[in-house]
Amino acid sequence: MENVILTIHLILALLLIGVVLLQRSEGGGLGMGGGGGGNSVMTGRGAASALAKLTWVFAVCFIATSVTLTVLAAQKAGSGSVLDQAGIDAPAAPAPTDAPLGTDLLPPQPADAPLAPPPANSN
Repeated sequence: MENVILTIHLILALLLIGVVLLQRSEGGGLGMGGGGGGNSVMTGRGAASALAKLTWVFAVCFIATSVTLTVLAAQKAGSGSVLDQAGIDAPAAPAPTDAPLGTDLLPPQPADAPLAPPPANSN
C-alpha cells in the first residue's frame, strides 16, 4: 500500500513540474516572457486557465499523498526509537551534580580567592 502511494506521489511530482513549466510566464521572471507570435500552441486564455486548474488539481493530490505517506510512516514508527530497532543500548544519563546551574561555565577560581568581590570605592 505504501509503495503504491509513493509511486503515485512521485508521478504527481513529475506531472506538477511539467505543468508548471508549460505555463506561460506572466511576469517575465527570468527575462524570458511568453512573447512570440500567433503560432504558439499555448497562447489562448482558455489554455492558460486549463493549465492553472490542472496545476491546482495536481497540487491538491500531491499534498493529499504527502499527508497520507506521513500518517502511514507515523503509524509504522510507533513509539520506539531507531536505537531500539538496531538493538543498541542508549548511553546512561550522567549523574546529577549538586552544583548550582551556571557555575560550570565560569573559569576555575584559585583556592585563596575571596568568595565575594571587593566593595567598590565611592569617591
